[in-house]
Amino acid sequence: MTETRRAVRSYVLRQGRVTTAQQRAYDELLPRFGIAFQLAPLDLDRAFGRAAPRVLEIGFGMGETTAAIAAAHPETDYLGLEVHTPGVGSLLKRIGELGLTNVRIIQHDAVEVLSHMIAPGVLDGCHIFFPDPWPKKRHHKRRLVQPAFVALLASRLKPGGYVHCATDWEDYAQQMLEVLSAEPQLANTADGYAPRPAWRPLTKFEERGLNLGHGVWDLVFRRR
Repeated sequence: MTETRRAVRSYVLRQGRVTTAQQRAYDELLPRFGIAFQLAPLDLDRAFGRAAPRVLEIGFGMGETTAAIAAAHPETDYLGLEVHTPGVGSLLKRIGELGLTNVRIIQHDAVEVLSHMIAPGVLDGCHIFFPDPWPKKRHHKRRLVQPAFVALLASRLKPGGYVHCATDWEDYAQQMLEVLSAEPQLANTADGYAPRPAWRPLTKFEERGLNLGHGVWDLVFRRR
């Protein structure tokens, strides 16, 4: 199996505040919807209790987009990765409120999950929405979208499977476009940046930024 253990991670664990409601959802719902990290490929049919299209979401933040997409597409299963407990608790709370059954969560590093738990050629898609931009130049090495990571991710997609990235940092968008375009397993679905697909809901943060004149860049590539 491909070894991808890194000295530099794309995130820093912070002690974010967990609300009472998030903690309650975490305690009550994680045993049902959470999946523990393991050093072996995950049986996705068993994890979701059915065979269905599978989409991975890396770094789902507070989970509002994940929950909205999963609610709108009950025919598809969504596997969300997030390292921060407040975000995991927030998504679990939404799962409970919306009665979702097509979401599972792994609270662990995305590269290690892709390396060990996701078998080659099993994903129908992957979402990477607004990853940490690490804006200072000396921190760019921490950015998630790098050549080795993209090669690993592409290998986990089915032929025709997609990777959809979005960012509101223009220089990160340029880096994403360069890295994704250079990956021989992938082909761009657009001439450069893609229009925002209608199924990707606007977050409150994104909508506020757009109202202030900030740009947002979407990139959608498919596995050859």
